[in-house]
Amino acid sequence: MRVGVISLGCAKNLVDTEVLLGRLKSGGAQLVSDPKKADVIIINTCGFIDPAKQEAIETILDFAGNKKLIVMGCLVQRYKEELQKEIPEVYAYFGTESWDEVLESIGLKAQGKAKRVLTTPKSYAYLKIAEGCNRLCSFCAIPLIRGRHRSKPVEEILEEARQIAEEGVKELCIVSQDTTYYGRDLYHKSYLIELLRELEKIEGIEWIRLLYLYPTEVEEDLLKYIGDSEKVLPYLDIPLQHISTQVLKSMRRGYDETYVRRLLEKIYKILPEAVLRSTFIVGYPEEKEEDFEKLKEFILEGHFHWVGVFAYSQEEDTYAYSLGDPIPQEEKERRKEELLSLQKGITEKKNQNMLGKEFDLIVDGFDEEFGYVPVGRIYAQAPEVDGITYTETERNLKPGDMIRVRINQVGGYDLGCTDITP
Repeated sequence: MRVGVISLGCAKNLVDTEVLLGRLKSGGAQLVSDPKKADVIIINTCGFIDPAKQEAIETILDFAGNKKLIVMGCLVQRYKEELQKEIPEVYAYFGTESWDEVLESIGLKAQGKAKRVLTTPKSYAYLKIAEGCNRLCSFCAIPLIRGRHRSKPVEEILEEARQIAEEGVKELCIVSQDTTYYGRDLYHKSYLIELLRELEKIEGIEWIRLLYLYPTEVEEDLLKYIGDSEKVLPYLDIPLQHISTQVLKSMRRGYDETYVRRLLEKIYKILPEAVLRSTFIVGYPEEKEEDFEKLKEFILEGHFHWVGVFAYSQEEDTYAYSLGDPIPQEEKERRKEELLSLQKGITEKKNQNMLGKEFDLIVDGFDEEFGYVPVGRIYAQAPEVDGITYTETERNLKPGDMIRVRINQVGGYDLGCTDITP
């Protein structure tokens, strides 16, 4: 049976897709990259915000009625009955973590302990350490979709990480809905540092990157651990969502502007070379013009190397849903683009500061448009969401290689470098 799988949404969803691919393969399916050549098509959907829902619906409609189509994931978890009614051409619908049910629906069964099929380059892989979220943020539907926080046992995570390392992967990107909450349910305390200690012992893993750190959980001991570590990168992805205290209070984030400023001061005091990524929401129902102006001023202070911006999406059954959606979509998009434009200038300045400096670089692949130039990332660049670095070299490199480079060019978000490996 030829099976084609389409993965939509975030890195956490991609991990679920890779788990599914592993089970399909162990069950005897032939995996094909072109869905048009498949007997069965499986779409793993995202249902987080309106643009993701729209993308999922459009993808489903593209394939509905032509092949045996199975739809699973977050969108189905939230809207299964509506989907069954509106798009009955789909063969079957399944929610999140429904791998065995999906296989059973097409007459397959995973054999033994199936290994994930990695779809990322040899250089990096995502390692999901928990599922679900206990936070009560007013705008977020993730707890409704994924449930309460559930940490994976350390032993299970380490086994998966070793398998990833055996495939030649050099960088682990740690993901979950709330990475800093790891272990509180299983070990009755934050257990992230203990987990990192064990991950660092795995042979072959050179970099460990932490993503999705909740602001109130970024403690001094974690920052000091990162500062002393040889493998955990001083790269912090901390979604702040806003800086206005009144907006943060309505968002139920559990902190205010004063806390954020103290946090940033603490980070840069302990980790002077830290690279920060954050995300912000514009157009939240209670965001007034003065709140947006305050957010712009905050961005212009230059705390962050990378920033993502989302236009507020009104989600059913969340607390903020009751606040309505008073800000027009056009205004939300205007604020989003204005914020991104401001941040682009800051990112360019921070990249300019890297000129002439030396860094380790991990090779992800090649850019054929520029004559098969090796493309990689330094520690300041997370895969898929940040800029990349083009490399001048005389050597034949391959994905996963780690080299020493000197930055000699800046082009907006991206960098250029020369290979100076001895």
